Amino acid sequence: MSGEGLGVGIVGCGLIGRKRAANLGAAQLVACADVDEARALDLAATAGDVRVSTDWRDLVSSADVDIVIVCTTNQHLAEISAAAAGEGKHVLVEKPAAMNRDELEMVLQASASGGGLVRIGFNHRYHPAMQKAREIFEAGALGRMMFVRGRYGHGGRLGYEKEWRADPKISGGGELLDQGVHLIDLSRWFLGDFVDVSGKLDTCYWDMPVEDNAFMTLGTEAGATAFLHVTWTEWKNMFSMEIYGTDAKLQIDGLGGSYGEERLTYYRMLPEMGPPETESWNYPGGDDSWSLEFDTFLADIREGRQPVPGLVDAMAVLGVTDALYDQNPRYRAGGGRLSE
Repeated sequence: MSGEGLGVGIVGCGLIGRKRAANLGAAQLVACADVDEARALDLAATAGDVRVSTDWRDLVSSADVDIVIVCTTNQHLAEISAAAAGEGKHVLVEKPAAMNRDELEMVLQASASGGGLVRIGFNHRYHPAMQKAREIFEAGALGRMMFVRGRYGHGGRLGYEKEWRADPKISGGGELLDQGVHLIDLSRWFLGDFVDVSGKLDTCYWDMPVEDNAFMTLGTEAGATAFLHVTWTEWKNMFSMEIYGTDAKLQIDGLGGSYGEERLTYYRMLPEMGPPETESWNYPGGDDSWSLEFDTFLADIREGRQPVPGLVDAMAVLGVTDALYDQNPRYRAGGGRLSE
């Protein structure tokens, strides 16, 4: 996929910004911005002749920047993405893309007026087990979809309650907006839009004003259900997602690294029922989701097609999170919804 000649600017030069810079394919990093100039300089040094700024506006207005990757903390995601899309830049913005649907609406409007394409960084769709699961799903092998059961969590670290994710003015919310949006997006990818949303948000362990656990039950118009739990009190990092149809089940475990080796198991129901026919795939290699996702974005740009997952998908996911914050008013202000 050709991205040769396209200049990339990265706003936010921390861990995720560095991952993005290392996976640009044929595109070229030409500028980076961070309020911490030293951090921006460190990232620039990995890519040669790269301009550095402490003001993201300089980057967004630069003529040689065709693509803006937004890797900031949550309170800045929508503002920077809207400004870039309004300038006609193509944008890859990290999840959750905004703190709520109202914020994301201005990105949607800016993209429509400025012409910039916007892709949302739901990179979990590009993990190999998830790609293979989607291939099996699209072949119709699962039959009618019944439900998804998903769990995702980590345990934090010493001082976690003092980090930016614990500050609602910066994060917009807790674990629901952190890992929860990934599970909601993946579940919607297989089941469709959710019309019934219920759940409980709780702070079970960490001394913080945002939720460290979210328990969700999400239903579709067709009657399929997603049972999801995301947690910052999973003392051994884990990812597990089970996708159930009337004819088969798919189970994805692990994401690599501390989450364990990635594995997909396909359980195919037999006509006589009983124990299913089973096939498994292990993926012991590194995480290529970042590069595959960005290569797909370069193809979006080249072909002039709307990215998927894009703004429509992010709006649907944030519709779920908004509803859950509304149902759990203790966290509504903590979720950044201070205008109500």
